Amino acid sequence: MVAKIQPVVRSLYRNAGDFARRYAPLLILTSLVLLFTFISPNFMTVKNLTLMLRQVSFATISAVGIMFVMISGAIDLSIGSQIVFTNIVMAILMARYHVNPVLAILFCLFMGTFLGTVNGVLSVKLQIHPLIITLGTGTIYKGLGYIVANGKNIIGLPESFKVLGQGYIGPVPIPVLIMAVVALIGNFVLTRTYFGRYVFAMGGNPEAARLAGVDINRMRIITFAICGFASAITSVLLLSRVFSGQVFTGQGIEFDCLTAALLGGVSFIGGEGTIFGLITGVLIIGVLNNAMQLAGLPDFYQNVVKGTVLLVAVGFDMYQKRRRAKETIARVSTHG
Repeated sequence: MVAKIQPVVRSLYRNAGDFARRYAPLLILTSLVLLFTFISPNFMTVKNLTLMLRQVSFATISAVGIMFVMISGAIDLSIGSQIVFTNIVMAILMARYHVNPVLAILFCLFMGTFLGTVNGVLSVKLQIHPLIITLGTGTIYKGLGYIVANGKNIIGLPESFKVLGQGYIGPVPIPVLIMAVVALIGNFVLTRTYFGRYVFAMGGNPEAARLAGVDINRMRIITFAICGFASAITSVLLLSRVFSGQVFTGQGIEFDCLTAALLGGVSFIGGEGTIFGLITGVLIIGVLNNAMQLAGLPDFYQNVVKGTVLLVAVGFDMYQKRRRAKETIARVSTHG
């Protein structure tokens, strides 16, 4: 009797784990929305939800970029510093040299892509873990931003530039629409192209991917370039929103992106992740940030909450990896 029950119990346990891994972020998001709707009468208002979606859109765009890097088995901790540097340079081009906003935006996108490419090239050539590489380059990029800004806010941007960060198309903020486009393109590339399959293969089993003919080094550089490009889009939108070049713009955004990705099921060690899960994770962080701001919590309290959420997300991800590894070994042993 016990022998018959054990397989059923194992199957239920495995299915429960799969359900939790797949739907836990959505359940958490739903619970938080219901909780804060009950606690704060100002949470579920059109004005607040619109504001929250606009704030979330900036992090989501950068998170799509870092998702490519994470799925491939790497990490980029420099995206906030890239935004600092590119937003200052773009502001100077428009305010001091009166460069056409369209040309300034194109230069920013090129610059962000270049900075991301530098991260990829260094990680490939130096054979050092990308975490260390991007910690170093992030410090350099932020320092260069401070040097170029010379400790001052860059003001005097053209009024026409406001529309990207502050404008609407109908009732929807433009950054939210751009976020949707970026997310759809990212999802298409990851799920419908050979490039996306190669990205997953790199993170899942890099040696097998190499033996299958995937150019690991080239792919690593490209994924970092994509991340830099996404961060440059965020930089453009944030500069338009704030409407002055500031060295504080974008700082710390990599923390929210990383936490959101992990909450949404993007594995810390690569090979897993979906755009739907990523957006769910970003919304969880956005709801938490918004609720804490409505509650008037000081920044250091918010940092404690965010740090705790990140540790929980990493712990859950590693637990799921270990559990699946044990199940695989058990199945091999049973059938062997």
